Amino acid sequence: MPYLTEEILKGFDNYKYSARDTSPLSIYIMHPFWNFLVEFFPKWVAPNLMTFAGFLLTALNFIVLSYYDWDFYAQTHDEPRIPQWVWLMAAINIFLAYTLDGIDGKQARRINLSGPLGEFFDHALDSYTASLIPVCLYSVFGRGANFSAEPMRFYFVILNVTINFHISHWEKYNTGVLYLPWGYDLGMWGSTLMYLATYILGPNIWKYHFTASGLTCGHFLEFVLHISALSNIPMVFYNLYRSYADKTGKMRTFVECVRPLIPLSLFLFIILMWLNFSPTDIINNHTRAVYLLTGTVLSNISCRLIVAQMSNTNCETINWITPYLAGAFCVSLVIPRLEKILLYSMLIFSTLSHWHYGKHVVHQLCEHFNRICFGVTKRTEKE
Repeated sequence: MPYLTEEILKGFDNYKYSARDTSPLSIYIMHPFWNFLVEFFPKWVAPNLMTFAGFLLTALNFIVLSYYDWDFYAQTHDEPRIPQWVWLMAAINIFLAYTLDGIDGKQARRINLSGPLGEFFDHALDSYTASLIPVCLYSVFGRGANFSAEPMRFYFVILNVTINFHISHWEKYNTGVLYLPWGYDLGMWGSTLMYLATYILGPNIWKYHFTASGLTCGHFLEFVLHISALSNIPMVFYNLYRSYADKTGKMRTFVECVRPLIPLSLFLFIILMWLNFSPTDIINNHTRAVYLLTGTVLSNISCRLIVAQMSNTNCETINWITPYLAGAFCVSLVIPRLEKILLYSMLIFSTLSHWHYGKHVVHQLCEHFNRICFGVTKRTEKE
């Protein structure tokens, strides 16, 4: 059964991209740099290939750090257990991923290939990296109360970042305009510089207290990530209000306006209940698995919202993975010894389901628009 109905595909035919970027860093520094850089790319390089390459670089950071620091304990020891070259690799990868994300759209316009396929592909992968990037940063400080945050506290940082991504597309779902948050550019530059500093000076540079009250670098990062994500929320509601007041948005009913928040809220309720009442304390004993499961399901929820807002159709009310998650939670309460198995089963199940969804949605869009995902020619021309 295809994920995209005929109604959704027809909605994609009428879609027009509309975005506003007001970040001074982006406007005056990054865009001129990207405009200069994109001219060096051959026109046979597909924009979606650049997008996917950037995603793989971010995923590589996550994979390597997972290998050396699965439980986020590596930096809490006196002798660092993550090789120094990993931090240099992480800095290069995150900057290259940021750069490729900035020039893929410019490459598409340069070779007349911009369209709904590329935008969905870009934003769908961004929804995944929204959780991978802060998880990687957690390894810089490690877990613990001395110089960093405990896993549950940092879990709310990850939720804050990923929810903010969803809220930005909820804003576009109602206003028709994607207002790009300032925190993204600052976050990517901050991550790059943090990895570089860790590589040059060593991880111990983050192990000190700012004040006698105990404020540390890890606490400061936690605070900055929260503020950078939350700072976008007031503007979201202001832009939403102006779209209704000026009648420039989609003018949806209240029920349709808030519908995309329902699957998000249901998932958050279930996962937080599970973490709070977990018989085996999965947030502390299987931290990375919880982080990755949360990021994967939230990415799927956001992807379905992106499809709805691009096709101008109604967003779904319940994400189909959520009932399975609720079932796993209930069984773990009754049979605690199965909780670890249920957690990792849900992680594998949600990951494969999300990959299946993304693959087939892109395939349907390629067929509909007569495109090759990683090519610059039409499907019929290649045949």
